[in-house]
Amino acid sequence: MTRPITPQEIVERCLELSTTAGTSATGGSHGLTVLVDELSRANLRWANNTLTTNGTTQERQVTVIATVDGAHGTSAGVVGRSAVTADTLEQLVRAAEHAARENGPAEDAQPLVADSVSADWPEEAGATSPAALSTLAPALGEAFHRSERQRRILYGFLDHEVHTTYLGNSAGLRLRHEQPTAHISITGKSRDLTRSAWVGQAERDTSEIDVTALDAELDRRLAWASRRVELPAGHYDTVLPPTAVADLMIYAYWTMSARNAHEGHSVYARPGQGTRVGERLCEQPVTLWSDPAAGGLECAPAVLARASSAEQSVFDNGLPLGRTEWIRDGQLASLIQTRHSAGLTGLPTTPAVDNLRLDVDGAGSSLEELVSGVERGLLLTCLSYIREVDPQTLLLTGLTRDGVYLVENGEVTAAVNNFRFNESPVALLNRFSHASTTVAAFSREWGDYFPRTAMPALRVPDFNMSSVSQAS
Repeated sequence: MTRPITPQEIVERCLELSTTAGTSATGGSHGLTVLVDELSRANLRWANNTLTTNGTTQERQVTVIATVDGAHGTSAGVVGRSAVTADTLEQLVRAAEHAARENGPAEDAQPLVADSVSADWPEEAGATSPAALSTLAPALGEAFHRSERQRRILYGFLDHEVHTTYLGNSAGLRLRHEQPTAHISITGKSRDLTRSAWVGQAERDTSEIDVTALDAELDRRLAWASRRVELPAGHYDTVLPPTAVADLMIYAYWTMSARNAHEGHSVYARPGQGTRVGERLCEQPVTLWSDPAAGGLECAPAVLARASSAEQSVFDNGLPLGRTEWIRDGQLASLIQTRHSAGLTGLPTTPAVDNLRLDVDGAGSSLEELVSGVERGLLLTCLSYIREVDPQTLLLTGLTRDGVYLVENGEVTAAVNNFRFNESPVALLNRFSHASTTVAAFSREWGDYFPRTAMPALRVPDFNMSSVSQAS
């Protein structure tokens, strides 16, 4: 039996097959870049207090980026395929080279990142297995039994994946990054389906997920909903837990393209032309930042780009990442920059990082302490169907879901109907009245795509519930 080709061998073989790899006439843009993504995943699914499916999968994706010098500049061709074998590598390389020659000059062309080799380059790809879920299965079983006794129904999923990326190019770059991620999402409902609540958690390893604590929180929220009150649309004194803050702040981060701001297309654009970097966004002492080495949120320490866009460039693959403060003490400090957009804006190169944290200077409260200060208002646990209404103000709309609660005299007293909201996360940063300490937070809306976040709870005295929603 033929031995399977390794990720490292794929990289080296593609580089050997390349006709573009070599000395560049335009400063190092000419060449070949290869990314091999190895994804190992194990999962559990459940409904009606019963495990429904479980399994493991192995995936491989190979992306080849050919960059070719021409009379008018450097063009790029990107081709990605799965189920790649040693016999199909030449077809893949030739397809990328053909695409590069057919395309026009790439405006984001830059010299390839060169001569960096990670110490773990020779290592095998990381993997998970059903054993990674074995410690949680008994806790889930106990939660199912409790739910049956208490006439509750649990639905949800648990995923554990290890994503290993191998990045190499014709300029001598050889990098490997292994990213473990575990996340759980549980929706609890009353037996008659009139009450529902949601909880979720993301960690690097399944051993850090506490099913018992999550189930206890579901039980508490469903108990709050034993009484129901109908409320009209309006502006409410509202407490958003860290999960709901993550729903909003991830969107604020994803729209921090320096290129779009420079061209006047976002809330971070200066009227006339240019960006608002250096301007104060809010008077509150907030800092929004990313760092590949942030404790519990560790992520790739280098750019891994499989396509070019306003936020990333395939030419930047392998560019080192570090701590970046996007908002510093209320001031816009950085925007997501490629080397190309940095040249347009005159600002430092600050590529996107795969995590996000929001801190409020001086905050020391807990979520419960924020709730205790509300005379009459709402506790809003999670948001869904978030969409952008106005990019110039970053006005977002969406629906509340699985748990909006009435707070009276500092205590949660009932569940209320769902609403459609209209709010800007940038505006909220200037309007919140109280904040808790920052903790790990798994976004209901975006957590499957961006799980590494840490947020405080925020109290907003006039959160805009624009209309009543019939969503359940």
